[in-house]
Amino acid sequence: MPYRLFGFGLDWTYLLVLAGAVLCMLASAKVQSTFSKYAKVYSRTGMNGAEAARRLLDSQGIYGVSIERVSGNLTDHYDPRSKVLRLSETVYGSTSVAAIGVAAHECGHAMQDAFGYLPLRLRSAFVPIANFGSRFWIVPILIGMFFGGSTGSFMLQLGIWVFALAVLFQLITLPVEFNASGRALRLLNEQGILYREEVRQTRNVLSAAALTYVASAASALLQLLRLIILFGGRRNND
Repeated sequence: MPYRLFGFGLDWTYLLVLAGAVLCMLASAKVQSTFSKYAKVYSRTGMNGAEAARRLLDSQGIYGVSIERVSGNLTDHYDPRSKVLRLSETVYGSTSVAAIGVAAHECGHAMQDAFGYLPLRLRSAFVPIANFGSRFWIVPILIGMFFGGSTGSFMLQLGIWVFALAVLFQLITLPVEFNASGRALRLLNEQGILYREEVRQTRNVLSAAALTYVASAASALLQLLRLIILFGGRRNND
């Protein structure tokens, strides 16, 4: 049996899921520790996250985006539908380089939206498809495992393709996030919001945050690989 582990009847493909989970946990721990470190380093300009965000948006002629405070820790996000940039409590009023970096990153998304950045448009269009794929891929897989035969094989293949849509969304997200951080770091320096050394420290924060997206994409790819190994060749085995 190709799915046995060390002769104990364990499915070795669970190691792929475990590897993905470990990657995500390590990335999450990294971003938390990095943010905590630089949350104690305060900008010499004395500008807080909300003020920095407003200046960055205004510098690009983006006046129609409002800035709101939201509860939670690192719950910051830009809502392209309502044109609202929401900053968490740990970012909105903080003058740390970490807070300013996170706020600037979300401004990067607002700039992408304002200037028609294609990958962002593609990701936004993919959201409902990805949500469907991430929630319902298991349904055809279970049906396929239950029925077997040609019908079961078709349903298994369908489940794999549905899950692949969610994986594709994760991959599309990567250039969007990297580009937003790149815009943020460039403008923080150009607008004099942070000094050169502070920009370097902010880059560390955003690089750590980027690892969470890389880890999520890698985890999704490993899960997809597991599905392919388990069920991709079922038609040939029936």
